[in-house]
Amino acid sequence: MHLSIKTVSALATVKAFKRKPSQHQKLLNIIILSVSFFCTGAKALELASPDIADGKTLTVAQVLDGFGCHGGNQSPALQWSAAPAATKSFAVTIYDPDAPTGSGWWHWVVYDIPATVTSLAAGVGGNDMPATIGKQARNDFGSYSFGGACPPAGDKPHRYIVTIYALKTTSLNVPADASPALIGFSLHGETLAKKTITGLYSR
Repeated sequence: MHLSIKTVSALATVKAFKRKPSQHQKLLNIIILSVSFFCTGAKALELASPDIADGKTLTVAQVLDGFGCHGGNQSPALQWSAAPAATKSFAVTIYDPDAPTGSGWWHWVVYDIPATVTSLAAGVGGNDMPATIGKQARNDFGSYSFGGACPPAGDKPHRYIVTIYALKTTSLNVPADASPALIGFSLHGETLAKKTITGLYSR
């Protein structure tokens, strides 16, 4: 088989291109490597609690005092870290998806938590939460506070999902009497990152 001079020249050009990438290709490779480095090096949002262990039974402190339950009705201590740099506020929710209501049960909703706040002390979820910490929405018990676990007697263990949301807005701008569902909808569009811990409880 005989190759023309033009064909031989074209093949040589292709080989040379493969050996010596263009400046654009070099720049693209550098960008890809840089993005990969920063993505793999970045930490994910973390959530921890001395009161609730993931996959473990809640202590009596986080159980409701009422409706046939006898507990401390105390909101858990929470700490979070490694929020995205663009975070402007946080929100915290505690939700039971197993409540026999068809729509679960919201035990605690705190929103408009300043970006400088990285923890909530145990018991802070009373009716007198300082405004500097955040705003509490009405829970499904009807109070603007934390409401402890109290599943129906004999039910399987319910899941109590604690979620921290890192948000890209300083305020959700919802009405003071906004329902947990409305706040949940607002959180969906403003969330940069979130992390959960799930406690269990039955009686």
